Amino acid sequence: MILLNRLRFPAIAGLLLIVAFVSCNDEELTTLGATVIGSEPFSTNRQVYDVFAFNKKIEAVQTNKLPIYQLGLYNDPIYGKTEAQITSQLLLSQANPTFGLYSQKSEDLGDTDDIATTIQENEVVKEVYLYIPYLTKANLQRDIDNDGVDNAFDVDPNDPNSDSDGDGVTDGQEKIDGTNPLNPDTDGDGINDDTDTDTPKNKFPKKIDIDSIYGDREAPFRFKVEQSTYYLRNLDPSTNFQQGQEYFSSQQFSPAFVEEVLFDGELTISDLQILTPKVDNPETVDVDESEDFDAVNPGIKVPLNAEFFQRNLLDMEGSQELLSQTNFTEFLRGIHISVTPTAEELLFLFDIAQARLTITYEYQKVNVNSTTNDPSDDTIETVQKDFVMNLLQIQGQTVNGNAVNTFNNDGLPQEIADNLDTGQNASRIFLKGGAGTYAEIKLFDPNNGLDIINQIKANNWIINEANLVFYVDRELLDANGTMIDPPRLYLYDTETGAPLINFTTETTVSQDLFGSFLNYDGIVQKTGGKGIKYSVKITDHINNLIIRDADNVTLGLTMTTDISRLSTLDAMLANNVEKEIPLISTLTPLSTVLYGSNVEAQYEDKKLKLEIFYTELN
Repeated sequence: MILLNRLRFPAIAGLLLIVAFVSCNDEELTTLGATVIGSEPFSTNRQVYDVFAFNKKIEAVQTNKLPIYQLGLYNDPIYGKTEAQITSQLLLSQANPTFGLYSQKSEDLGDTDDIATTIQENEVVKEVYLYIPYLTKANLQRDIDNDGVDNAFDVDPNDPNSDSDGDGVTDGQEKIDGTNPLNPDTDGDGINDDTDTDTPKNKFPKKIDIDSIYGDREAPFRFKVEQSTYYLRNLDPSTNFQQGQEYFSSQQFSPAFVEEVLFDGELTISDLQILTPKVDNPETVDVDESEDFDAVNPGIKVPLNAEFFQRNLLDMEGSQELLSQTNFTEFLRGIHISVTPTAEELLFLFDIAQARLTITYEYQKVNVNSTTNDPSDDTIETVQKDFVMNLLQIQGQTVNGNAVNTFNNDGLPQEIADNLDTGQNASRIFLKGGAGTYAEIKLFDPNNGLDIINQIKANNWIINEANLVFYVDRELLDANGTMIDPPRLYLYDTETGAPLINFTTETTVSQDLFGSFLNYDGIVQKTGGKGIKYSVKITDHINNLIIRDADNVTLGLTMTTDISRLSTLDAMLANNVEKEIPLISTLTPLSTVLYGSNVEAQYEDKKLKLEIFYTELN
């Protein structure tokens, strides 16, 4: 890691308002109305004001019951490494479950009842699989032309008649035919799809554009699942069990609270769907269901220790431990998941609510062979069945279960650490997701800005537009290696947690990251593929100060990879100060460095500033 030795962070005895106004240059003045009214009754001008930024360290963030979890190792060239692990409860699909056809009590009374079909079913676990899908974009965003080929693999993502595999059949037609638009010979028989009349339909794994994976996708990684022995409470006893229990990213579960290893092996990433053969139904003699497949999106799918679930689940049928989810969580407290990459870094983002643990077991049943009253021709058959468990369930605002993301962070470089929580106006703004850093912003002066606000009022300005402009410290980022620019900045009211977005006047052309809230903006502006600056429009906020006498509150600044997520979670700051910060800053590993307003003279043109465009009556 290259140290930040070119930076200078001058000590400031007191925070002073450097410039109340920066005089407008003549070329910045634009006169409106001259072609309409010769007397030029009004003009528009641009004024630049000072902004004060203060870097804040996040010691820990609340990381349970999240919509997105991180797993693996992220190597930030400036802020250091972060290792993310997950500890999760396991949720029964039903309380007091029955395995097979009959409850354990009915099986135990089978010798004394008058029902010939109640026997000891001898349930045996055959296999257990944990499946965690990778994140993907929404279908419409992945496949714009709806031809069955995700944009990333489509030779022309805007044309449904493109032929991505060059076999003479368009992608759209291959979607209809059930052939593979990315393989000219879907069934591998040596005959291309354009002339092959015997290609089986939809018997191939589709290629999916997977998302939110950071690092070397080609390198193998070690995936480990262990039994967790830590009891994750759902309710907080300190609130008389009236509020949910909060767990923070600093919580450590391994190695103290793990026990049996359920899986430990090396995996690789695939962007192909996972196909699982269906089980043949012996009653449909003319159809072999095993020739068909169940397809799920790409993800991690690993076998877990079958004997463990035999002992801790099926053998417990009818017990108090399985009577309710609460009892079960106390008995089998969950699993702990970790990833160790063989490369320098590999980090996944997952929606844990989409993960599932499937237990496939066999049991015995009586086949009466259609003669219910004649047991002489009864036979004993072995039947297969699945029991599915979830790690987390999210329905609207309701979250069932509990899972905690642990972040193990390297210590920050000293030159960054020394410039956090100093109370001094920042030369550089340090933004890092997770248990990282954020900034607090004060407009006009370090206090309340009343003098400038009152002066604007006295001038009777009509505020047309107001922007906060943040420049990326490109020299520093480039000197430390390749970094991913955060796609958008997120500015919010630190007192209420509300974003500085006026939802009633916003422009949205699509629901993706760059199509929503376009008036607010905050989207990275790039040159040569590298982030140069961000501009956040705060016109409504400034008008609230000028027209509606709103308080000039301290603003918070972080990053977002999903502008639709607007809620907040608790965070622990320095000196055990608890504060709410945006949820989205917890969900991303990304980071950046921006210029503040207390910059060195050579960076004056990149200084953080507030631009106000206004109309003034002449």
